[in-house]
Amino acid sequence: MESFPTRICEGLEYISEAVFVGLCDIVGTSEEVAIRRETEDIMEMVRRRVMPNDGTVRMKSGSSREGFRLNGSDLDYMYWPNNHRVIMDMSQSEYYNTANTTLILSDSPESPPGFTLLQLLTPTTYREVQSACVRMNDRVYISSSTYRQLTCSIVRPNSTVHGPCGSGVRGGVEYDTAHCFVCDFWPSSASSWIDRCHSWPDPEVVSDIVRNGCHFVAIGHPLGPHEHEEWRFSFSQAEYKLVSSMNHCQFLTYGLLKLFLKEVMNQQSEESNKLLCSYHIKTAIFWAIQQNTLPHWCPQNLLAGFWVCFKLLLRWVYEGVCPNFFIPQNNLFLTKVHGSAQNRLFLQLHELYKKGLACLLQSSSIRSYIIGVLYNPRLSICTDESIMRSEVDYDVQLVKESIKVNAPSVDLFDLTKVIHTIEQVVDSPLTHYQLVALRRLTAFLFQCTASRLHNIYTYTGVNKQMYIADKMSCHMLKLAAKFGCVSDMLYIAMYYNKTLRYREALSVLEMTKIKLAQPYLMYRGRVDRERYTEAVGGQSWSTKSRQAVAWDILLDNEICYISELIPEQQSALQNRIGLLFIPVFVMLHFLEFLCYRHIDTTLSQAALDELQVLVHHDQGLYVRDIYRDITWEILGICQQITGNLQAALYSYQQSLTQYPWHKIQTTTQWRIQEVVSHQ
Repeated sequence: MESFPTRICEGLEYISEAVFVGLCDIVGTSEEVAIRRETEDIMEMVRRRVMPNDGTVRMKSGSSREGFRLNGSDLDYMYWPNNHRVIMDMSQSEYYNTANTTLILSDSPESPPGFTLLQLLTPTTYREVQSACVRMNDRVYISSSTYRQLTCSIVRPNSTVHGPCGSGVRGGVEYDTAHCFVCDFWPSSASSWIDRCHSWPDPEVVSDIVRNGCHFVAIGHPLGPHEHEEWRFSFSQAEYKLVSSMNHCQFLTYGLLKLFLKEVMNQQSEESNKLLCSYHIKTAIFWAIQQNTLPHWCPQNLLAGFWVCFKLLLRWVYEGVCPNFFIPQNNLFLTKVHGSAQNRLFLQLHELYKKGLACLLQSSSIRSYIIGVLYNPRLSICTDESIMRSEVDYDVQLVKESIKVNAPSVDLFDLTKVIHTIEQVVDSPLTHYQLVALRRLTAFLFQCTASRLHNIYTYTGVNKQMYIADKMSCHMLKLAAKFGCVSDMLYIAMYYNKTLRYREALSVLEMTKIKLAQPYLMYRGRVDRERYTEAVGGQSWSTKSRQAVAWDILLDNEICYISELIPEQQSALQNRIGLLFIPVFVMLHFLEFLCYRHIDTTLSQAALDELQVLVHHDQGLYVRDIYRDITWEILGICQQITGNLQAALYSYQQSLTQYPWHKIQTTTQWRIQEVVSHQ
């Protein structure tokens, strides 16, 4: 029998098509990737426009931002103060009002390529910047190592320093948060990149990248003269635009390289010897595309593209030089891939190289797609993405991504700015997916605003103002339900419960309950495809979401929705958790219980019984594991209200044993003490 390597080489185009189809399953079709990117794009656009001058800007970066949803991928975020700007030379200071903008000068004559010192030119009110200042040669500089330590745990408490980031694990997902500074100008040290862009990317992409400047992250060069003070140039924003400008075959090749790194190269290495990282992979495919090494990136050439990139990495490891894509003089291997470690890595890669493309058989994700066509040479392969997925598949993806959309935290008086921003965005050209995300954003905004409005005017005690505020709140919540999905009706019920209109709340709950019981309901990515298609297939997204889609309830912890949950919201806020995520069926039964208490105690107990069955017996179908802390807590609150202290104590103890997603343990322990003291 012929060897696998020989047969792989002979049927390269055919196998490439099979791997293309496999990668569409693992990584996503171009449409699925577009959904992921575009929903995040619209959120970022709104956030940027409403960000106050003295606020902190957040930008998602890394593989998740690029459109990957691979198992084990981490979440990367960059943060920077909106009123601080780095300039490249003093002449650029004329573009800023120094009364409200702190200026920082990139001072890099002594630093290695890709690194710089940051000199503070004007005063700052930012405490972390003040504390990180050091004096050198009668000038004030911002120390990267001090700034990194000071900001490491700002977003997530108890994070640990990893490179320029604060890192940790939340809900089983690794995260990296990098606190940095932004520069509106393209660095002269990266000007050669502009000159290289003949064939890729397109001129308008190049202009967009250059116009948006770069960032500086808090890490120095280990061999630089001022390692603890130096900052590294970051082109994360530019990299996202480059990845977005790839065709889908190029993007899948990038995905294949990432899988190969994780499942083959790193599996063969000790933890301390994992010298190659996903950034080296990204750099390789950028260079391969720009250098026109492969004239046509298409499904038939996918494995050829992979091999081009693999050989490029092999050459770089042999030479000990991995040139940064924007500043080639910055050798990304300089401090890691050298000496005996370099030799070991080269030998490892060379062994894989000798196997040829058969080395891909060592990838657990890809192996089955290759073997499938080797053993079935007559197997029909279709690379037409339009028939790879159904309408339901794309709706599921859209719901998953839209769930992540929530309004930037603004007070009532900044609301007009947000609404004006949304109006402006709506008037600009938007894709279908961006419009869906914007609908979700608007619904969440109305829900938050309605509750804030009621809270403010309740305290005035002026009847006319309270009446007007109430009418406006009800109107906004009903609008939100029109913009949103089935579960958004629960915000109306929450408001009626809060304003003591229990019968109206129960009427809304009854309608919601009927919709949630439909066999075609899409919830948490689960759906009966046949029934869903039969019920709402081919209809507008507005109809689909209002009739057949539900998602979990989000409560902004700065807003009171249900008085019984105020202690939990305060505990979460103290731990910098901005939202409570409550499973929709848990909230439904919770509200039924609260409302029926004032009308019919038998029905109130029935609602509690339903909640208890759900919490005790759900196998992850209706309640995500990471939301079980608040779920048990809510059950305990209901049991405590009815006087069943023994059951309440058990529920609170169960809440403490769950993953602490919402950081409500302080309140849970307080509730336990309260129950014990009354027993």
